[in-house]
Amino acid sequence: MTAQGGLRYVYAVCRPFAAALQAQLTGVAGVPPGLLRHHGLVAVVSTVPEGDFAEEPLRDHLADPDWLAATARAHQGVIDALTTVTTPLPLRPATVFPDDSGVRIMMEAREADFLRTLDRLEGRVEWGVRLYADPPGPEAKRRAAEEFAHDLHERLSARAEDSRLRPPRSATLSEAPGPGLLDAAYLVPRADSEAFVELVDRTRDQAPGIRVELTGPWAAYSFTEQGAGAAGPR
Repeated sequence: MTAQGGLRYVYAVCRPFAAALQAQLTGVAGVPPGLLRHHGLVAVVSTVPEGDFAEEPLRDHLADPDWLAATARAHQGVIDALTTVTTPLPLRPATVFPDDSGVRIMMEAREADFLRTLDRLEGRVEWGVRLYADPPGPEAKRRAAEEFAHDLHERLSARAEDSRLRPPRSATLSEAPGPGLLDAAYLVPRADSEAFVELVDRTRDQAPGIRVELTGPWAAYSFTEQGAGAAGPR
């Protein structure tokens, strides 16, 4: 594939896979993604207009929340589709190169890192769990809620291969009615995901006054090596 009249947008890198992507799938700028093979890797790519993605216009667009949100949704749609058929290593939204040659040079330079990370993540997905408390009440209630969040994280971590803790979201950044208690990501083998979800579901009745949010399964954004440049859903 060559970029005719545009730049090459890269969604993710993965190993070659046999399953077909959805026929109706479109990505950024409404263009269906395609596959660019290089050695033992595949880049999932599409062509985007230079008028939006060349350095100067892209810098302006990245300051536009509406444009950025629309691009991120289209990017995530492709990643979600890939996650159903393979283990993708997502790249940051708006990762662009002049042409296929530029993409291949990037893949060549980072091939060892990509392969090592893909080996580690193969057959695994990311689940996100957030806990929010009811609006602040007595001190004893707050301590009990924090203890519940700590215990739940320990139980979920025991069922996962790896976990990541992030600063809990404040009420002003979410639709939750009260303060955040937990914001964590868990790396779970796909085959164990049903049991993991059931464990989270059981906690909903064990914690009156605490709201439990489960998201996923995602591509394993939070467990991608730093050099892969992935940024996940929040």
